[in-house]
Amino acid sequence: MEATRRSNHSGKDSQSDAAINLAPVVERVAAGAHDAVDKAAGAAVAAAKMVEKKGEVLKAAQERYLETCRARVRDNPLAAIGIALATGIALSFLLNRR
Repeated sequence: MEATRRSNHSGKDSQSDAAINLAPVVERVAAGAHDAVDKAAGAAVAAAKMVEKKGEVLKAAQERYLETCRARVRDNPLAAIGIALATGIALSFLLNRR
């Protein structure tokens, strides 16, 4: 019985020694994981800013295009009506062929 107690006691010591030896490794791995998460978060923020900036540029281009179209319709209303009518007839023929 005494031998069993000694072997159990010595097993606990070896487990605690192993845990103490692993502590620096675990800390290094955790630090590396934190660094990786920080880098990923930084990249995500940069990507979000880039997408936001491109969205603003796209919106500005859309507004310029729309204003150009409005100006051309104001300058040539009969041509605009003719183009709209021809486009409607062409689409009607294409969609009715089904």
